[in-house]
Amino acid sequence: MPKPAILIMSALLSVDPALAAESHHGNAHASPYAGEQTRDIKALSREDIDELLRGGGWGLAKAAELNGMPGPSHVLDMASKLGLSVEQIETTRKVRDAMLSEAKAIGERFVRKEAELEARFRAGDIAEPELAARVSEIEALRAKLRTAHLSAHIEMTGVLSAHQVGRYAALRGYR
Repeated sequence: MPKPAILIMSALLSVDPALAAESHHGNAHASPYAGEQTRDIKALSREDIDELLRGGGWGLAKAAELNGMPGPSHVLDMASKLGLSVEQIETTRKVRDAMLSEAKAIGERFVRKEAELEARFRAGDIAEPELAARVSEIEALRAKLRTAHLSAHIEMTGVLSAHQVGRYAALRGYR
């Protein structure tokens, strides 16, 4: 028998049967969601809700962020390190403020619609086609929210120079 096979067989045979049984019978079926059943809205953590209500990105703009299109909020946080002009700062503020205004409004509707869906499941009598309609409405809001954030990143590419975009990427740890 080849040496690697012997090592693998030895490792397999040395497993403590009691430990193997415990992992099989103990918490083998425990859900990664355990503990989340106490949430007001099961699909959203408190942090998710806070992020949505404040107009935060919720990770929805990664396609832009990680492909060289800076976000306005981060640009403003790094304004001096990026060497922004007064005009660039003003334009970036306008982009950010418009994005936040839109994202907050959509985020509030998104959270409200998730709460309504939660309430229907809590009541225990939701069925098709109501389910499909509610989920479609929620996902349409998610799409609008993502578009609002991604659009702001696209808009920022017209505000910053190529050098500033490169500096942004370096400061954010992407290069």
